[in-house]
Amino acid sequence: MKLTRRDFLRASAATSAALSAGALACRGPLPWERRESSPFRHGVASGDPLADRVVLWTRVTGSADERVRVAWRVARDPALREVVAEGRVTTGPERDHTVKVDPVGLAPGGTWYYRFEALGCRSPVGRTRTLPVGHAARLRAAVCSCSNYPQGFFNGYAAIARRADLDLVVHLGDYLYEYANGTYGDGAALGRIPDPIHEIVSLSDYRTRHAQYKTDPDLQKAHRQHPFVAVWDDHESANNAWRDGAQNHDPGEGDWAARKAAAARAYLEWMPIRELPGEPSSSARIHRSFRFGDLADLIFLDTRLLGRDAQAARDDAGAIAAPDRTLLGASQEAWLYERLETSQAEGIPWRILGQQVLLGHLALPGEPVNPDAWDGYPAARDRLFGHLERAAVGDVVVLTGDIHSSWALDVARRPFSARHYDPATGLGSLAVEFVAPALSSSPLASFPGLREKYANVLETHPHVRYADLEQRGYVLLDVDAERAQAEWWHLDTVGERSEVEHFAAAFATRRGESHLEAVEMPSAAPEAPPPAPA
Repeated sequence: MKLTRRDFLRASAATSAALSAGALACRGPLPWERRESSPFRHGVASGDPLADRVVLWTRVTGSADERVRVAWRVARDPALREVVAEGRVTTGPERDHTVKVDPVGLAPGGTWYYRFEALGCRSPVGRTRTLPVGHAARLRAAVCSCSNYPQGFFNGYAAIARRADLDLVVHLGDYLYEYANGTYGDGAALGRIPDPIHEIVSLSDYRTRHAQYKTDPDLQKAHRQHPFVAVWDDHESANNAWRDGAQNHDPGEGDWAARKAAAARAYLEWMPIRELPGEPSSSARIHRSFRFGDLADLIFLDTRLLGRDAQAARDDAGAIAAPDRTLLGASQEAWLYERLETSQAEGIPWRILGQQVLLGHLALPGEPVNPDAWDGYPAARDRLFGHLERAAVGDVVVLTGDIHSSWALDVARRPFSARHYDPATGLGSLAVEFVAPALSSSPLASFPGLREKYANVLETHPHVRYADLEQRGYVLLDVDAERAQAEWWHLDTVGERSEVEHFAAAFATRRGESHLEAVEMPSAAPEAPPPAPA
C-alpha cells in the first residue's frame, strides 16, 4: 500500500496526540488504585543528605530489557517552577531499572522538591532536605526499624510521613525480611503475602522483594516526604548474618558469599543510599558519617556483613569472652574511633551513633547472653568503652533497632556494680542508648518466655530507665545544643490501616551528663512553620 505524505502527516499527528494524552493521563499523582499504570509505581525517595547534595531515587517499570532515558528536576517549590538543577540519566536491566542521581550545588539547610520523567510520564513529586552548615539550632529525626510486610500494615511509616518538620528519617535496618510466607508472618489474611512467596536467595529474589516493599503506599509516603539515612541489619540478607555466613543460610542455598553479594547489590540498587567504595573484604560499604551543622555528627555502622565474627553459642562463655572477637572488624573500629575523637576535638556537641544491635548490657552477670548483640562480643564493646574513656569522648547518643521493643538506658561499662555506676547520678555512664521498637514485626513480648524474663527489668537492671516489650512504633529524636531527647510513639494497631498513635514516654540527656532522666511531655514543634509537603 502506497503511503502519501498527507497520510504520513495525518498518522503522525494522531500518534502524537495519543502519546500526549497518555502522558497527560499519568503526569499528575495517580490514585493508588491506578498506580500500576505508571512506570513510577515504586514511588520516589531521597537519602544520604549532605550540605550541597542529596541522593534522589526512583525506578522505571515497564521497559522490559530496554535501556530508558530518565529526566530529573530539582526546584525550590512544590510546583517545580523555581528549578535549581536538572539533567538526564539512563537506566536499564543491569541495575533493575532503578535510578539514582546525586545533584550537587544545592544550598545548605534547604528544602527541595524533585521529580522524574520517563516513557512520557511524570513521577510523583518528592520533598527532601540538605544538611545545614554553621549554626544549627535543632535536629529532629524519626528513628525506626524492623518493617515486616506480612506481619502488618506500615502505619508507622504513614505517621512519620505526616510529621512535616523532620530533618530526616534514620532507618536502622530490617527494612525487609527474607523469609518465605508463613515462616515469620503469614500475610494471607491481610493480603500481604511476600513476593516471591519462597525465601529469597538469588539477586532476582532480592530485587523482587525490594520491589514489593516499595509498592506499599505508606512506605512510599514516608520516602516521598523525607530523606532517609539507612543501614542494613541482618534480614536484608539472612537472619543472624555475619561476615562469612548466617543462621538462616545452609549449604543447600548455595554459596554464602554469592548470596551476600546479591543482597548487598539489590539493597544498593533499591535504596536511596550513596554508593561508596567497598573494602576488599566486603561487597559494599555502608558505614559513613554526616555532619549536621555545628550541632551533631551522625555516625552509622555496619555491625553485620563487614567484620562480624560468627555468633558463639549462648552458653559458651569461653568463646564469647575471647579477646580478639570483633563485631565491626579492625578497619571499621579504627574508622569509628577516629570519627568519635575528631568530632570531640572539633567541639561538636553531640555524637549520634546509628547502629543495629543493643550496645548496653542486658544479660545479668553469670546468665547466658544474647550472642547476636554486643553482649555476645564483650571484648569489642570493652575496646569501644576504653576508647571513649582514653580520648575523653562524651555526649554520645546510641540509636539501636533489631529487638522489636522500646528501651532507654545509660550505657555504663559496669552497670551492675555499685562501685562503678550510680543510677541516681549517672556516674560511670559513658553514653546513652535509645532503642526503637519494630514498625510491624512481632513485639519482643510475643516470643516465648521473654515477657516473663523481663517483667522486672527496671528493678534488676539499674541502668535501664525504660522498657516496653509489647508495642510497635518509632522514636522521635529531638536534639538541641543543651539536650538530646527521645520520644516513643506507639501505634494502635498494625492489623489494619490506622492513623492512631500515642505518646508513650520520653527521656533526655543533658550535655555533659551521659545520663537519662524521664520527661513528661513530648517536645514542642519548631516555631517556624514546616515546609510544604510534597
